[in-house]
Amino acid sequence: MCGIVGIIGSEEAAPLIVEALRRLEYRGYDSAGVATLHDGRIDRRRSPGKLRNLASVLGANPLPGVIGIGHTRWATHGAVNETNAHPHASDSVAVVHNGIIENFRALRDELTAKGHVFATETDTEVTVHLVTEYLRQGMTPVAAAQAAVKRFEGAFALVMMFRGEEDLLIGARRLSPLAIGYGDGEMFFGSDAFALAPFTNRVTYLEDGDLAVLRRSGATIYNVADQAVERPVVITQAGAALVDKGNHHHFMAKEIYEQPEVLGHTVHAYINAVTESVALPPSPIDWASVSRLTMVACGTASLATQVAQYWFEKLAKLPSGTDIASEFRYRDAVLLPGGVSLFVSQSGETADTLAALKHARAAGQRVASVVNVAGSSIARDSEAVFPTHAGPEIGVASTKAFTCQLGVLASLAIAAGKARGTLGRDAEIRLTRHLLEMPRLIGEALKQEEIISAIGKEISKARDVLFIGRGLNYPIAMEGALKLKEISYIHAEGYAAGELKHGPIALIDENVPVVVIAPHDALFEKTISNMQEVMARGGKVILVSDRKGHELAGDNVWMRIEIPECDPIFAPILAAVPVQLLAYYTAVAKGTDVDQPRNLAKSVTVE
Repeated sequence: MCGIVGIIGSEEAAPLIVEALRRLEYRGYDSAGVATLHDGRIDRRRSPGKLRNLASVLGANPLPGVIGIGHTRWATHGAVNETNAHPHASDSVAVVHNGIIENFRALRDELTAKGHVFATETDTEVTVHLVTEYLRQGMTPVAAAQAAVKRFEGAFALVMMFRGEEDLLIGARRLSPLAIGYGDGEMFFGSDAFALAPFTNRVTYLEDGDLAVLRRSGATIYNVADQAVERPVVITQAGAALVDKGNHHHFMAKEIYEQPEVLGHTVHAYINAVTESVALPPSPIDWASVSRLTMVACGTASLATQVAQYWFEKLAKLPSGTDIASEFRYRDAVLLPGGVSLFVSQSGETADTLAALKHARAAGQRVASVVNVAGSSIARDSEAVFPTHAGPEIGVASTKAFTCQLGVLASLAIAAGKARGTLGRDAEIRLTRHLLEMPRLIGEALKQEEIISAIGKEISKARDVLFIGRGLNYPIAMEGALKLKEISYIHAEGYAAGELKHGPIALIDENVPVVVIAPHDALFEKTISNMQEVMARGGKVILVSDRKGHELAGDNVWMRIEIPECDPIFAPILAAVPVQLLAYYTAVAKGTDVDQPRNLAKSVTVE
């Protein structure tokens, strides 16, 4: 995740910004930069690599000024270099940006036609030019920022600094976190309270759609309708912890809500949004010649591989299989010459998965991994590493790591299809466009929080819960059941919907809620038929579907959770969000320890 810091202070801002950015290094980054105002003019220092590189640049060429903005960047659009590093700036405005501007291509074309010249490959530069265009039209900085933000599509947080405005910073957020810090005659922006801890413990967390105008005297916050609103100021303890919970009660909730941002970073690490094509990091794997793909993982990561098996076989026609790591070595799996074994792990230290990797290598397989920790044991032992960019995941129950794993695996499947000739250019464009939309759609799905919270209170009364789905959504049914078991301690099972009649339907009565995951896809009618069988036996159905699916499902559904419409091939990424929230709110209603459920550890490092 990128990091943002903004300061309106009384002493030199650049050194303070760099120190605050150090507190955001845990989020991961590949370049950094600072911009300040001096004598009313914008000046910048930027550098690829770690913050020590930026500190060296500033040491050699200091940056005066008591107002400034800073950024640590995960490269999404554009290569890792000084040109693409933030802040981006014109003569009139400097901007730092987290997240994705989905419609940047259309805005870029529009602004180019008006004479704007773009110097970078990034989506962020569009924000600079659009705000600059509105300033040229005579708008005030606040009006220009409001007008520009309304035109941006995607999940993002922005902070802007304006030429000649020594007492003004403007920030805005949509589905990506941003906080305000209150000092004594000083004001601050930060990605989270931890970045602000050196300056203040009085923090306001902006709500989705808010735009904040900071001056030394305080903050004015506007909602999405440009109405001035009040947001609470809270006292944080972020200085005592590595990662702050923000305005959430649990790390799990915070991590669920970080998914639009971190999935955006992950997907854009594998897809060039400008050319709408996959762009994998260099690796020795030639997908065109792979004889068979064997995916191995544990727990939630194993369920990500089960979704991916559908993707690799459907999109790339690549024979694929999945294995639970703890069983893989003991069943004498047939590993074909020319095969690739792909290991998926959030920590990269999972003992069973690491042992399975060594077994596959000994059997002559090419070894690749999908991990969230770049320097982990599994990453070091792999020939090819495909990192996720979820950032630290503190809650034991995996949420954002899971959706980021799916984002990487989907990108790999598209790349494999392209390499094997099963996907043409038109299909690649269509699939990459839809995958790039997923962060925004997840943000829309998160708006069902209030409904899901009410459903969770009802589920908390149950002793048993069933989850069913078909095709790509069958693994999500299993993931929903796993999440519920992990943190609420309610017995839950996930089944392929077509298997109900082969035994599980005997469990159905009026006391058993059944969560049906059925977006409107090619298997929708079959899944709804299974749902009707449940209802005929008194089962209480919670239907997770899109609007069209709900319209066709009939009136006898007990409770409904609506997800946005999307390409059915990527529906599992979207459907993961409501089952995560359902487990979370059920556990909250039961009063269990959400972040550290009994008997579980975040990383299983013993076999």
